[in-house]
Amino acid sequence: MRRKLLQQLLEWKNSERRLPLLLEGARQVGKTYLLETLFGKEYFQNVIRVNFEKADSELLALFEGNIEPQRIIEYLSLKFNTVIVPSDTLLIFDEIQELPRALTSLKYFAEDAPEYHIAATGSLLGIALHSGVSFPVGKVTRLRLYPMDLEEFYWAFDKQNQTNEAHEAIKKLRKPLIESDFRDLFQQFLAVGGMPAAVKEWTESKDLNHVEMILKNILADYKDDFSKHTSNAESRKIGNVWRSIPQQFAKENHKFAFKTVESTARGRDYAFAIDWLIDAGLIYKINLTAHGDKLPLSFYSDKSDFKIYALDVGLLRQLASLPASIVVGDDNIWSNFGGAFAENFVLQQLRSLGFDETYYWANNADNSNQPKGKSELDFIISDENVIFPIEVKSGEQVKGQSLRVFRNKYKPELSLRFSLKGLEYNEGLLNIPLFYSFLVNDLLTQKDNLPNSSFAFIKNCIP
Repeated sequence: MRRKLLQQLLEWKNSERRLPLLLEGARQVGKTYLLETLFGKEYFQNVIRVNFEKADSELLALFEGNIEPQRIIEYLSLKFNTVIVPSDTLLIFDEIQELPRALTSLKYFAEDAPEYHIAATGSLLGIALHSGVSFPVGKVTRLRLYPMDLEEFYWAFDKQNQTNEAHEAIKKLRKPLIESDFRDLFQQFLAVGGMPAAVKEWTESKDLNHVEMILKNILADYKDDFSKHTSNAESRKIGNVWRSIPQQFAKENHKFAFKTVESTARGRDYAFAIDWLIDAGLIYKINLTAHGDKLPLSFYSDKSDFKIYALDVGLLRQLASLPASIVVGDDNIWSNFGGAFAENFVLQQLRSLGFDETYYWANNADNSNQPKGKSELDFIISDENVIFPIEVKSGEQVKGQSLRVFRNKYKPELSLRFSLKGLEYNEGLLNIPLFYSFLVNDLLTQKDNLPNSSFAFIKNCIP
């Protein structure tokens, strides 16, 4: 199964200024498979992987002493009975957060042995760093892997030619030729999600029961991490926040409410739990921003007013105990939760496309003398000093007040709406079908290729 990050790994491999690589991401998003199978076995003669979660006492003792690179190389060469040639061998330090001295060793590889290809993975690195683990600042290249996005899901079903055509279509200012195939697979993505093990099972068996078991096992593994890495009291609070995500979505206003977690919960009691889930990569926290026309958006954000989303729609559905059939079928339950799933899906795609800074907006949030209005915009992003408001709709009925209020107030040059309607542009509003969400960067990039176009190209290519 192809992953987009492979291209960046190849660039890292061929870089003359290569530093040790640190690949971060939540558990089971495919970090080891990407490094060892898709990258290592394809582009290196040999691959040596050291898993620090399962390392024996002898290997652990190696890093307790002198962590000079040549000493480590000699030991690993003997232990794995492999001649380690710098240009032909990929060394993988798996789950490096489990051994802080191994993390420190990356600094010395960068300084004293840059010819070696060292790649490390970290699932709970953020948690380890908050616990006081030293980080080799400026001595590593950091990349983050998310669950498979929608385009990678399409690739898993051999639709790469179709996605390539869609990208080329936007570059040539015309509509993509394929729609129905994408629409069908999009619905499947909402049920299965982007966790590689679940996607692989779905492509091979098309058995939702098998997919459900995989998702349940992933959730069970996450629960084990809660208790393995925290105290009993902290683990309970982390679990309470994690399980509350579907209930947070069930409210008309999705703003995170501590009382939804526990009737007596207070912010200071659960701050650690939320931070832990963020550091583990299991949730995305979206803060309120008071202004829709001022950059950087982070300067005007309110960290006490926020929403949280799950890292993956498939896991969210499983966490909510909703059967997969409601996503691919026509069920009243889906109509109740469709908006929440669509929002989570769009945020998941935005993160995978590089939009790490995402906020939401509420009317009157910039005026402390007035109560916040009922108009709330799902997301706001910025790209090259341009602010783009985003509205998300789960179906083809797209009438909504919030985006209209925002546009009347701030007059943005271009507004984005994701829905199941077709690709169309009308008076500054671009509707992007949810199943074409992988084309966002293509659409936004075109504005730089046509000076003073004011996004007229969109109207020209999308009649």
